[in-house]
Amino acid sequence: MLNSASEDPGLDEAPILHIDLDAFFASVEILDDPSLEGKPVCVGGAGERGVIASASYEARRFGVRSAMPSVVARRACPDLIILPGRFDRYEAYSRRFHDVVRDLTPDFEPIGLDEMFCDLRSLRRLGVRPVAAAHELRSRISNELALRCGVGLGRNKLFAKLASKQSKPRVVGGRLVEGTGVFWASREVEEKWLNELPVRSLWGVGPATASKLEKLGLQWVRDLARVDQETLAHHVGPSMAASLFAYAKGEDLREVVADRALKSVGRDQTFAKSLEGIDQVLEMSRAQAAVVARALREESRVARTITVVVRFDDLTSISRSQTLSFGIDDEVSIAAIAEALLQSVELRQAVRLLGIHASSFLERDKNQVQLSFALETTSDDPRQRAATISRERQTGSEALRDAVDEVRQRFGRAALATVAELGEEGIHIETQRGSHAFGPGGAS
Repeated sequence: MLNSASEDPGLDEAPILHIDLDAFFASVEILDDPSLEGKPVCVGGAGERGVIASASYEARRFGVRSAMPSVVARRACPDLIILPGRFDRYEAYSRRFHDVVRDLTPDFEPIGLDEMFCDLRSLRRLGVRPVAAAHELRSRISNELALRCGVGLGRNKLFAKLASKQSKPRVVGGRLVEGTGVFWASREVEEKWLNELPVRSLWGVGPATASKLEKLGLQWVRDLARVDQETLAHHVGPSMAASLFAYAKGEDLREVVADRALKSVGRDQTFAKSLEGIDQVLEMSRAQAAVVARALREESRVARTITVVVRFDDLTSISRSQTLSFGIDDEVSIAAIAEALLQSVELRQAVRLLGIHASSFLERDKNQVQLSFALETTSDDPRQRAATISRERQTGSEALRDAVDEVRQRFGRAALATVAELGEEGIHIETQRGSHAFGPGGAS
C-alpha cells in the first residue's frame, strides 16, 4: 500500500488532495504557550455541559477525543487542561494556512478552519506530481506555521478524505503511532477499504446515522451494496441513501468548489444554568443579536431572514423564522425580529440553548429598503411591528453603524463600545463564535 514519493501516480489517478491540520485548536494553544508542550491539552467547554472540540495527542492517549462531553474527558484524564478557545487566533492561523495552499493551487475548497480539498488537475501543464506536491505542501505547513497535518490523495473526495485520515498519527493501546504524513489511495487500497471499512468511516455518517444503519445490519461498507436503495431511503432519507450507495461502489461525484458562498451567520449558546422565563431569554437574545449584526457587517452583507432556535432542558428544540422584503444588519433590527419570534414560542421548560441565525443574504449596496407607512406601526402583530422597526433602522442609522465599524477596524474591536458592552471589567465584545462556543466554561 504505499506510499512515498518514489511511487507517485499521475494526476488522472490522484487528482484530489485533502489536507487536514492535526489537533488544530489545541496545537495553536500550545504554540502560543510552550509551557503546555507535552501536556494533555484540549479546547472546549470546561463546564458540565461543555464538549471537547480539539484534543492534543497527549490527551488522546487517555481516550479523549473531539465531541466527547467534557465531564467524560475529565474522568478519562484527571489532569486534562481544557482551554475555552480563541477563534480570532485560530482564524489568523487559518488564513496563513490558506495562503500556503493557494501557492500550490487556487482550486481549493475550505472545510472549516483546518481542512480543505484541492483539485490538482489545473496543474497538469506544469508537470506536477501529486505525491511530491503533497510532501512539499506538508513541509511548508510545518516550517512556516509550525503545525502538523495529514495529506491524502485520491481519485475523488471520498478516497482523498479517507487517505488523509490514514496518513495521520493515531493512538493504539495508549501509545502514539506516527502516520505516513502523505497517503495515496491507489485502486488496490480503494478495493481493500470498500471491503473492510465500517460504515461510520464514510463521509456524512455520524453516530445517529451509523446507529440506524447498524440496526439494519449494515455495519460495513460492503453491506450497503446488498440493500435495496428504496428501503434504505425510508430509514436515512433519499439523499443520504443515494450517497451511501455511490460510496459503496467507490463513486463520489462531488466537485471541489472554490469560493463557497456564505449561506448564514449565527450564534448558538448553551448555558451553564438554563434560562428561566421570557425576560431572561430576551435579554440573552439582545446580546446575541449584536454578535450576529457585527458578523454580517464584517461580511458586507445584509440578511432578509432571521431565525431563532430554542432548545429546552429535555433536549427538544423549536425554531422560528421571519423573512423580510429587505435586508438588515444592525443589532436593534435583528433583536426586534428575534424578540417577536421568541414571543411566539411557548416556554414550557427552562431554556438550555438559544441561537439566532441570519440568512438570505443581499449585498449591502443592493439592499432596497422601502419607507414604512405610519399605519404599520399601529399593527397588533409583533412580527409586523418588528419589521417596521427594522425598516426604519435601516433607513436612518447606516452612517452611525459604519462610523463605529470603521473605528473598531482601525483601532481594535474594543476601541469603542455601546452601553450594553460595558461591564465591571471594562469593555467586552463577543465574537460570532463566542467565548463559550463549545458549551459553558468552568474551572479548568
